[in-house]
Amino acid sequence: MDAAHEPILEFKDVSLKFGDTWALRNVSLDLKPGETRIIFGAAGAGKTTLLKAVIGLVSVDSGDIKLFGKDVTSATETDLFPLRARAGVLFQEGGLFDSLTVGENVEYPLINQKSNRASSLIGADTENLAKDALRFVELEQTFSQFPSELSGGMRRRVGIARAIVTEPPLVLYDSPTAGLDPITANTIMALVAKERDVRNSASLIVSHRYQDGEIMSDFRYDQEQEELVALGDGKDTALRERTKFMVMKEGSVVFLGTKHELEASSDKYVQKFIRHGDE
Repeated sequence: MDAAHEPILEFKDVSLKFGDTWALRNVSLDLKPGETRIIFGAAGAGKTTLLKAVIGLVSVDSGDIKLFGKDVTSATETDLFPLRARAGVLFQEGGLFDSLTVGENVEYPLINQKSNRASSLIGADTENLAKDALRFVELEQTFSQFPSELSGGMRRRVGIARAIVTEPPLVLYDSPTAGLDPITANTIMALVAKERDVRNSASLIVSHRYQDGEIMSDFRYDQEQEELVALGDGKDTALRERTKFMVMKEGSVVFLGTKHELEASSDKYVQKFIRHGDE
């Protein structure tokens, strides 16, 4: 199997319990370059815990996790550093450092993470690289501003710039559109799709908005037009199928499938997450 078709991420029967509560229960999944998983679920279903488990921020009780072919479950903290550096993370609310300028926030991974790209950029102009990332999210003009001077949507876009500045093959998005108005939320998801399609990155997205999944499933970023374009039928079928929806309940994955399969589900719990994001 060539590298383009090898999983970036693999979960095999992963379980984790906090006291009597299942955070993750026999979770299995895999993710290849260019693929997306949209994760839905009620509060406490295990969505954010799953993201943390990907990069070893929580230790699981059983099962196996492989990230970039390396075992996460038995890795030491030192072993995890280079793996984490290859995975971009957009935290809830953007997670920016208030005391740093926008530019310094975006430069942070380049200076402090020992990723392959960051290592190759030692001595390079990190300011220009940060500006490139901000240009990608259409916010280059905010370089010298502080996060407190930006709107919520702009802070979220800066968070995306920081997450992708090292061009990671995997990006984890924890509720990227939470608390945003529908227009701003759609702008954020357009940037997430752009990152996937321009760089063939894999995306793991926790969301409460069905529309977030629709954008990732039904659109692609056209570099010539510099905008999202709707997928058609026929040859675009494979592009649609690279986006899968996961629904979690009490730590378990109760549904995994395409948008079409999700909408066809008769499960009442699963149905709660279809077109209810902005109601």
